[in-house]
Amino acid sequence: MLSLGRNVLDKAGIALTSLCAVHCIMLPVLLPVLPLLGASFLANESFERAALLLTMVLGFIALFSGFHRYHRKLYPFYSLFLGGFIYWHKDIFGHHWEPAVLTIGAAFVVLAHVLNMRLCQRCTACKTDVACKDEAEPLQS
Repeated sequence: MLSLGRNVLDKAGIALTSLCAVHCIMLPVLLPVLPLLGASFLANESFERAALLLTMVLGFIALFSGFHRYHRKLYPFYSLFLGGFIYWHKDIFGHHWEPAVLTIGAAFVVLAHVLNMRLCQRCTACKTDVACKDEAEPLQS
């Protein structure tokens, strides 16, 4: 049951991160139309920051669940926080490079969720609800 819930959180994190990246990449194209649709709040920097923070909190909960209960590996957290850091500073190279920076940041956040799902699937604890004892085995692709 917990395995199902964690996979749902990881999949939701992947979906939210992907939607956030699409939102940020498509925003310049849709910017003139947003006021006509009554959705000008989507172009607000505060909305983007809040969406990123929500994504990061969801990611942390999903990764911590897998870390604490099963695999005890930290590298999904590294990927999550690196992606969030890159995403937060998306305009550091200017607006011209923003889509590329967003894509890289989103890729790291998605990678964190994928790594967490793979680590939990590899661990027999997800099936037996017992802490994983086999931590020496390398991650299989």
